[in-house]
Amino acid sequence: MARVNLLTPEQLTGSAKEAYNKLAENNKVTNMKLVMLQDYGTFLAFMGWYDSWGSLVKIVGTRAATIYAHAVSTTNGCMLCSLFFISDLKELGLDPNALELEENEKVLVALGQQIVKDPTKVSDELFNSLREFYNDQEIVAIVGFAAQMQATNNFNSVLGVDIDKRLLPIKDQFKPATWRKDIK
Repeated sequence: MARVNLLTPEQLTGSAKEAYNKLAENNKVTNMKLVMLQDYGTFLAFMGWYDSWGSLVKIVGTRAATIYAHAVSTTNGCMLCSLFFISDLKELGLDPNALELEENEKVLVALGQQIVKDPTKVSDELFNSLREFYNDQEIVAIVGFAAQMQATNNFNSVLGVDIDKRLLPIKDQFKPATWRKDIK
């Protein structure tokens, strides 16, 4: 159960109402966006995620981008975001529980997991592995996306944003990372 209420479209006004109408026209309304629309500035800040996602996809491709986003979200323990990426992986014909990763995808998964666990501990070895596949500009976009993804994960987790109806049938497929169990 969400910690804040979802606004109904009728409760929205001004720029938030206009943004909602655009989302609705494109069938892009989600529970997260309805929560964010309570503060239009927050909504705008988080919609930058799509620009970051677009850059990531151009660099690594849709498959690797989805695998990377899933790694960040599951490591961060965000059920809502993880379920979106489980759904996306399945749409790509992939089994989220049995991914056969390309070498660059293995590096992206390791990076995404480490960024969540402790970004100050991204090793030189991991970073050098990243450099085998990507240049500085691409690395900036890759790391920038992980930061955007973490912000989205944190927003949804702290506010307990409700799972969207389309994801409810796969809710039991969320397997949160267990690395935090010993953190005090």
